[in-house]
Amino acid sequence: MPISKIAIGNASEFRQGDALKAALAEFISMLIFVFAGQGSGMAYNKLTNNGAATPAGVVAASLSHAFALFVAVSVGANISGGHVNPAVTFGAFIGGHITLLRSILYWIAQLLGSVVACLLLKFATAGLETSAFALSSGVGASNALVFEIVMTFGLVYTVYATAVDPKKGDIGIIAPIAIGFIVGANILAGGAFDGASMNPAVSFGPAVVSWTWANHWVYWAGPFIGSAIAAIVYDTLFINHHTHEPLPVTDY
Repeated sequence: MPISKIAIGNASEFRQGDALKAALAEFISMLIFVFAGQGSGMAYNKLTNNGAATPAGVVAASLSHAFALFVAVSVGANISGGHVNPAVTFGAFIGGHITLLRSILYWIAQLLGSVVACLLLKFATAGLETSAFALSSGVGASNALVFEIVMTFGLVYTVYATAVDPKKGDIGIIAPIAIGFIVGANILAGGAFDGASMNPAVSFGPAVVSWTWANHWVYWAGPFIGSAIAAIVYDTLFINHHTHEPLPVTDY
């Protein structure tokens, strides 16, 4: 079972150069991702004068997030593993591929990257609102929780299949593309219902800057639950740890 491989780590990791560089890479990747993704939504609102959401708006959000995540994962992959998501880091932790202490470093960097991106957007747009994730009319917290669990399961399962599995071979080259595609597809599926976050940091930045916390717990609980399920399922069923060396902690 992957849970048996969970490692706490050593406090010295907080001072190690490679760990700090990896955290900085996560900060920058998250800033790139949130600035483009959240920024595209703000641009849409400006162009439509804060009009009602439309199918075109959902498609635009899907494309902008897919493209930006592809880039953010790619530029961070060789330094931090390119997690760009606290839920992905949690899944890697559950699978024993990163220590708890290094995970904490990543989480701090990811959250800060999202907040800074939203602050930059608010300043650059002369004070336009950085809208927090919210549930659509008729969608309850339990509905949104299921959406976030299932969508994040698909995301982290994709991460494991294309970036973690030692048997991935050449398919590992397309990992950032596959990860961007599943996020874009999930936004098409869930965006109209709860915004389709799949990423606690992406939800956290706008919530902090707009100071809007309604149902915010959904965007943490759902992704972390979905991530843990995906990590346990893939690691238990498809990765044979008796024949493969463990991955470096800086990978997924």
